[in-house]
Amino acid sequence: MSSDISMADVKAAAQRLDRFAPVLMALFPELRATQGVIESALLPLNHLQQPQLPGGAAAGALWIKADHALPVAGSIKARGGIHEVLEFAESLAHRHGLLDGAPDYGVLVGESARTLFAQYEISVGSTGNLGLSIGIMASALGFRVTVHMSSDAKQWKKDKLRANGVAVLEYEGDYAQAVEAGRQRAASDEFSYFVDDEHSLSLFLGYSVAALRLQRQLVESGIQVDATHPLFIYLPCGVGGAPAGITFGCKLIFGDAVHCFFVEPTAAACFLAGMSNPDRPGISIYDVGMDNQTEADGLAVPVASELALAQMRPMLSGVMTTTDDTMFADLYRLHEQEGMKVEPSAAASLSGPRMLLSSEAGLAYLRQQGLLHLMNQANHIAWSTGGLFVPDQEYRGFLEHGRTVVTMP
Repeated sequence: MSSDISMADVKAAAQRLDRFAPVLMALFPELRATQGVIESALLPLNHLQQPQLPGGAAAGALWIKADHALPVAGSIKARGGIHEVLEFAESLAHRHGLLDGAPDYGVLVGESARTLFAQYEISVGSTGNLGLSIGIMASALGFRVTVHMSSDAKQWKKDKLRANGVAVLEYEGDYAQAVEAGRQRAASDEFSYFVDDEHSLSLFLGYSVAALRLQRQLVESGIQVDATHPLFIYLPCGVGGAPAGITFGCKLIFGDAVHCFFVEPTAAACFLAGMSNPDRPGISIYDVGMDNQTEADGLAVPVASELALAQMRPMLSGVMTTTDDTMFADLYRLHEQEGMKVEPSAAASLSGPRMLLSSEAGLAYLRQQGLLHLMNQANHIAWSTGGLFVPDQEYRGFLEHGRTVVTMP
């Protein structure tokens, strides 16, 4: 990934998504109300405990970026995954003249386009949510799709992919092994396109478009972001591509007024391992004593993307870790107090404000940045990443786990 990525690249990705709006509306009726735009709401969390400094002083307002309810793919991965599928489809369409003289991209749902796309396979390695976004979008366009899934992927995600006509190959190993298997298989077939979560600029830029959308929502909500009104964003992190893309876009727009933190499971903090060891490229969580055993399947990644690490080193404010029990407790509170349905990975972001405002490391960061006296004018956004398609029975199990944690003496 080039260090020369600019706002022009982010806007080009946004324009691509706009061009495909007629296609998205034709393929997914739920997008007609938004004119083909896949976006989530920015919502106030009025009933959860609001951010406080030690001693009880108010430390701003708490919001949620509700990517757990994103249509079509049901997770944050809809942003990057769908963008990359569309970019590949667009390149094929141009190469074969399908867009020559066409009034708009609606021609790409026609028979000629489907015949062309059916010659190609799109594949990806995934713990679940990226696979869903790639699988649902690519199969809807008519591509053959294969998702290579690691052992920690949830069964319901495999079932949903297969119900959409996607081939699912399962591996006994972790995320890194599934990705490598997919990468090698695609390399031997000129009609196979591999979406590489560890190296993809297209994924990264698809995620970064979220910052442009967020900017509009902040204005609409009357939220000021500047040197005296800091914005804090907390992003669950797996391999790092999605939170890195969003952070990149937000830093382009808001500069030093925005402070982005990644939140990882204590058992799978690959980005923390990578950021803490810049002289050890490819360092794994296993190298530093973590075991990757977490119910937050979307975050169960042993090695962070080196490209995401390189982009984040000069701009990321910090990395936090949280336990599975804490994620389940926050999932339960979000349901009971705000009526929202998220999966454990998504609930990780709610640990962010607490850790920033109550830990010595967090308070030291605020002191260093000269922010302590401004916290009553701050806004905190917990970015939720998945949950829309979780089956009811599975979700009831999540709630029971969370209720048990919350009510433990």
